[in-house]
Amino acid sequence: MESLLISRSVGSSFAAAAAAAAAPRGCLPRPSRVATLTGAHARVRPLRAGPKDSILEVLAQDDMPNAAELVQWESGKSVNDIAASQGIRIRRHCRPTASLKEIEEELGAPHNILEKIIWDKEIEVVEGLAKKPLKEVMEAAAKAPPSRDFYGALEAAYKRNGVPALIAEVKKASPSRGVLRENFNPVEIAKAYEKNGAACLSILTDEKYFQGSFENLEKVRTSGVKCPLLCKEFVIDKCQIYNARSKGADAVLLIAAVLPDLDIKYFLQLCKELGMTALIEVHDEREMERVLNINGVKLIGINNRSLETFVVDTANTKMLLEKHGDSIREKGILVVGESGLFTPDDVAYVQNAGVSAVLVGESLVKQEDPGRAIAGLFGKELVH
Repeated sequence: MESLLISRSVGSSFAAAAAAAAAPRGCLPRPSRVATLTGAHARVRPLRAGPKDSILEVLAQDDMPNAAELVQWESGKSVNDIAASQGIRIRRHCRPTASLKEIEEELGAPHNILEKIIWDKEIEVVEGLAKKPLKEVMEAAAKAPPSRDFYGALEAAYKRNGVPALIAEVKKASPSRGVLRENFNPVEIAKAYEKNGAACLSILTDEKYFQGSFENLEKVRTSGVKCPLLCKEFVIDKCQIYNARSKGADAVLLIAAVLPDLDIKYFLQLCKELGMTALIEVHDEREMERVLNINGVKLIGINNRSLETFVVDTANTKMLLEKHGDSIREKGILVVGESGLFTPDDVAYVQNAGVSAVLVGESLVKQEDPGRAIAGLFGKELVH
């Protein structure tokens, strides 16, 4: 249950935590010490730390140390039980030093591709920190050039063109479609997108399933491209956000189907401190309701792809916005449509439903000229 349960007033050793990370089924924490918040928050009850406590953090804010997740954690509930109570079906193995074979022997096979990706990501994060400690990643992030206004760029493009602002995705492959573009040059694609009116760019950084990389993100950022950049990663740990900032990202993706509410709150605060924007992705009504109850949300992405069946249905966007559109407008949240957008009619459909931006990858990157394909997607050329 990364990034949730230890205050900043407590230091810890990642190596020691990793060595103890063979947690039992369901990621049930084995308390290792008691941490107390100090100063203005001394009134808050003690927090119980688990075996992975070096990457379990909670900001010393009134709403976080008293969160429901912490009450459940202290009462002995497992990470997966806490997540399930919020409707999250993606399980965590919390055994980053174990092999996937050992994990599957204990938990069975992953229920779907997203769960499989997250299981691999838990191991990948720990291996990455072993090579480059968090302190070094944070120092690199602090030295990065100032971030660019991702939200503002989308808002301005929507007003300028009268159609949803485009987040164009630099994407080589996907688990469901395989390789989308054999002749893949991320910088050339990014520049073509920007030239043809993209407001922002999304850069895939997952290597195993999408053939992306943080190196691609850095290459695009240093290429002269001016568009704000979204790091399209499966974020489960703060080190990924710091790493994204260090490579030039202006925004990160947070997936509500993976992250409990307290994780989302913490990562939102971290993004704010780093000058970044968080695009929070939802798939269904339960996730939308959860996210709308979290303060500080500025961007919500509605993914029209079912996590269970991978069937894409843009009616999902219309349904969610019919039920929650008033609340979204009252909060000043900008909605991004995701998946299933291939034609001007598709874009018009989600625009009429209430989206102000769209994130599109496959239908552009598969074309001979991805940049020129933007006009085909919108039925007109976009003004940059």
